[in-house]
Amino acid sequence: MPSPSRRRILATIAVVFAALAGSASPTTARPPAPDQLAPMSPAFLWGVAASGFQAEGDAPDSNWRRYAESGSTEHPYLNSVDFRQRFRSDIALAADLGVRVYRIGIEWARVQPRPGVWDEAGLRFYDEVVGAIVAAGMRPMLTLDHWVYPGWVADRGGWRDPRIVADWLTNARSIVDRFAHTDPLWVTFNEPMVYLANELRHGGLAPADAPSMVDRIAQAHNGIHEYIHSVQPGAMVTSNVAHLPAVDDAVNGPLLDRISARLDYIGIDYYYSFSPAEPRIPDPGKLWTMPLHPEGIYYVLENYARKFPGRPLYIVENGMPTENGLPRPDGYTRADSLRDTVYWLQRAVADGIPLLGYNYWSLTDNYEWGSYTPRFGLYTVDVLTDPTLTRKPTDAVAAYREITAAGGVGDDYRPTRAPAPCSVVNGVASCTDPVTVPR
Repeated sequence: MPSPSRRRILATIAVVFAALAGSASPTTARPPAPDQLAPMSPAFLWGVAASGFQAEGDAPDSNWRRYAESGSTEHPYLNSVDFRQRFRSDIALAADLGVRVYRIGIEWARVQPRPGVWDEAGLRFYDEVVGAIVAAGMRPMLTLDHWVYPGWVADRGGWRDPRIVADWLTNARSIVDRFAHTDPLWVTFNEPMVYLANELRHGGLAPADAPSMVDRIAQAHNGIHEYIHSVQPGAMVTSNVAHLPAVDDAVNGPLLDRISARLDYIGIDYYYSFSPAEPRIPDPGKLWTMPLHPEGIYYVLENYARKFPGRPLYIVENGMPTENGLPRPDGYTRADSLRDTVYWLQRAVADGIPLLGYNYWSLTDNYEWGSYTPRFGLYTVDVLTDPTLTRKPTDAVAAYREITAAGGVGDDYRPTRAPAPCSVVNGVASCTDPVTVPR
């Protein structure tokens, strides 16, 4: 049976629980829809995102290399999109978009192949990647853990093993020491609750060990946050959460409660929401058929701004899946999805929400945790059929370039899709006081 990708797991959780929970209504009505939108501030951080294992190729021994070789995934890993050999040209593609942030992951398995042993070639690779990002005029966003740990850690039990916190911190401190001088934005753990779900799915964790994994991630995050600030005063550190329609508090709340004092900005990944008006039940196994509601990103930002007053927010990941790069059944194009989403980001900022930045997931297609079928890239790559791994621009490349140059969509832009009359992104709140678009 094919292994679900991280977003497939996210979507499954959302479908199952969306009708079972809701968030509190806002205490005050949101402002009316403006006729014209101001552009984002020149300080706004437009970005793109990728992860190490998903894009690099030449994967060292790790939990995820083992999962991909176990036969439980839809597709083998192969060499992914070979970012390891093509990083300079990929970084040039990002710079050509006009973005200011490039998010990557530093793979623990690549830099520490054995306990106490550091791979200098692996470290030099990341020196070159981060150096190229900075030289291209972009700020690195560095993820310390994007669900992948070395094979020797897996042999010890992964997150079941109490030693993992000390091992994790040893690696993370070495990465911080090496790259803090580049003033990166930091992500400690990517979507930790989906990380946990994937470990359960692939046998890296037993259900009884799930609470221990949450405890250890909290310890590791809090420990490295303190260390980063000792090395890089004024650093911006987060652990990005995967938004789950209507159940964020239940799923993400227990961990957020333990690390909230050590989040300098709130990192959010937003992909899907659901409406009771949908004519069919979504199929989480086919991400390209999932209903997309770009206005949902407004509700999500509104909700987190309320939970963390005064804290800057950052959309660390957002994008649109297609099936093997083909047009979506609903006719939504990547360019229209991007422009519509940016409209709602500008609406959020106009309404006083402190949004720091936005990353598009992803610059190129990549290995979606067991499958090459879902395509999220601004540049599509046919890993299974094209040995040259050519980066082919989608219509969203030109759209994003125009957005970054203008600071958003035009002041009179109107979304190509009207907002749903009721969305369970924010439960009852988005039904009693829905967003509107001026005519």
